[in-house]
Amino acid sequence: MSPTKRERRLAAEASRLLPRTWGSLNLRMPGARGTSVELPAVAVRLLRNVLSSLANGDAVTVVPTPAELTTHQAAAILGVSRPFLIKALDAGHLKVRMVGTHRRIALADLIAYRDAMVERRHAALDEVTAQAQELGMGY
Repeated sequence: MSPTKRERRLAAEASRLLPRTWGSLNLRMPGARGTSVELPAVAVRLLRNVLSSLANGDAVTVVPTPAELTTHQAAAILGVSRPFLIKALDAGHLKVRMVGTHRRIALADLIAYRDAMVERRHAALDEVTAQAQELGMGY
């Protein structure tokens, strides 16, 4: 559901007021007799991003991601087919942990693999572009 005008305004104001540092944040709870809570830095970054999106009028959904993923979840994150992912796992390109007969992939390993794939793709495109320029193909 999209935020109302009032919610957009409040989100924009809160987003501006949040510290720009990447540290934790202490919040005092009004009406709770001085009770305060410390938000970890990761929560502050997430909150700032959520508030910015709301201020822009975007609807926001926060979905927890487990530390270990199934092959279906991992393939969806990479934007590849499950058979493609299984081949990469079997070739040893990505670490996998077996739970009985089921494969589990650590999220951190999957993100590192994805980043390496993107880097290789960019390098290949740069190489093709350089070759096209050398051949005078107008790229």
